[in-house]
Amino acid sequence: MKGTCEMNLFGEKMLDLVPTKMFLTRGVGRNKYKLKSFEEALRQAGVAQQNLVTVSSILPPRCKVVPRQEGVQLLSPGAITFCVLARSETNEHGRLIASSIGVAVPRDSSKWGYLSEVHDYGMKTDQAADMAEDLAASMLGTTLGFEADPDKAWSEKEQAYKSSGLFIRTTNITQTARGQKDLWTTTVALAVFIFE
Repeated sequence: MKGTCEMNLFGEKMLDLVPTKMFLTRGVGRNKYKLKSFEEALRQAGVAQQNLVTVSSILPPRCKVVPRQEGVQLLSPGAITFCVLARSETNEHGRLIASSIGVAVPRDSSKWGYLSEVHDYGMKTDQAADMAEDLAASMLGTTLGFEADPDKAWSEKEQAYKSSGLFIRTTNITQTARGQKDLWTTTVALAVFIFE
């Protein structure tokens, strides 16, 4: 992890931890042990070798969204890595679980965007994906002074947000799975931050 050093009011050095890149990834893991199931999901997502620290929902200004393959190559094993994480797990046979990250990017690159996480039971892929994008878009919309009707379907709100001229795009990454007999099943979706 790289960052620039600044001085605080007391003349002490501080790291400026504003990510310059972000990538989306997902995975599913299964194992008889809950923790191992989570580790398998992280392995499939390409981030099992990181020390993950979860953060909240802001996509920094000018933070470039890069493809997963490029992002994973920029990681150093063992590094403290900041991410927005959605995680769902079950040991119930047949139970549907979903993890999703939604992204809303403003047209003005000097403004911040939003990330949202959805982790729930009984949601199909499209339902979790729509909810994650809807949440990210609504958080960004209210920040920019534009609010869509909360009672409308995501497809209608999405058009309203995009036609407002304030958004450049919304997207998501979603992982769903069904629980299997005698195993823990874990789904993860992550927005992983990179400092360069």
